[in-house]
Amino acid sequence: MKTLQNRAFVNPFVMGTMLVVCGSGAIGLGSVWMRHQISVAANENKVIENHIVEVGRLNQQVTAWVAEEQDITALLKKNNEWHLGLVPPQEGQVQIIAQNSVARLTAKRDQGILTDRGINSAAPKPITFSIPVQR
Repeated sequence: MKTLQNRAFVNPFVMGTMLVVCGSGAIGLGSVWMRHQISVAANENKVIENHIVEVGRLNQQVTAWVAEEQDITALLKKNNEWHLGLVPPQEGQVQIIAQNSVARLTAKRDQGILTDRGINSAAPKPITFSIPVQR
């Protein structure tokens, strides 16, 4: 009597070939996706760099404009044009601050932050506890 064996026969060579093709396809797809992500990041960096250059250019323009407006001849001209009647400050009215203005203003703003009280708050009220004593 002949025994029938019902098992499927899959050639190991075909299975190995399919695994290699699928694996290399996944690796290829992953490398294409990674190159695309690198390209997207590079484009975003280029846009940010262009924005930084533009802001720097505008900053230089504003600095030049402010320097022109602070010139003594421009101030005297505007004083005469607008009939303001302003006079130059006297010697005792001018105070020159040698320290960095940003650091000075930051310290002035932050002087009350690290204390127990806030900047505008009143003196702290004492806290009292009462513990009942049983006799």
